[in-house]
Amino acid sequence: MKRASNSPPMSAPVAPKRAAAARRSASAAKPASEAEALSTRAAKAAERRAAIIEAALDEFTARGFAATRIDDVAKRAGVAKGTIYLHFTDKEAMFQELVRTALVPTMQRLTSPPPPGVSARQMLETFADAFVDDVAQTRRGDILRLVMAEGTRFPSLAEFHYRNVVEPGVAGIRRILELGVARGEISSAALAQFPQLAVAPVVLSVIWQGLFGRFAPLDVQAMLRAHLDLIFGERTAS
Repeated sequence: MKRASNSPPMSAPVAPKRAAAARRSASAAKPASEAEALSTRAAKAAERRAAIIEAALDEFTARGFAATRIDDVAKRAGVAKGTIYLHFTDKEAMFQELVRTALVPTMQRLTSPPPPGVSARQMLETFADAFVDDVAQTRRGDILRLVMAEGTRFPSLAEFHYRNVVEPGVAGIRRILELGVARGEISSAALAQFPQLAVAPVVLSVIWQGLFGRFAPLDVQAMLRAHLDLIFGERTAS
């Protein structure tokens, strides 16, 4: 005679329970996979946007703003024309993005408040060196030349550049000059009133390199330091 087992009988719904657990596991993994897919799509979209901006700069530099066509930018970027309109409404929006991404952060960095105890001359020397490295010797200089060349024909481009780059940049230089006047480093208070005088060689260097650089390359860094000698006086040997 078989003895009855003391273990409870196996429940019949075990298989459905296992299926439910599997579904819960799958549903938990689904959001992660969706997040990865979204991240991948976002990365690809960012790459396409960057390629479009790079192509736009090439076309603007080669043809000028007026003559550049969306079709040419799309061809150079290796995307469909419709793809460009997913990112930008028109050429002006592309140009604004060039200024916003390439020049605005640079100008913010160049005119950021210095550490305590730094002289006005040191601040302007740092500005001059950074300008040479980050603007004059890079494609950012091409953007500045585009604004100078096309700004009168397209006032909205000039205004956008002024509001986002020139105005905050001049304000930053004025603060440095005012500090130099207050400390007695700069003898002429008029320089703080007209900070454009302090940055005039910067503008000149951009124009000169674009028009005449191939015939007579300009040592921009040496010129800017000579300009600072005119403002502060020549450095004496230590």
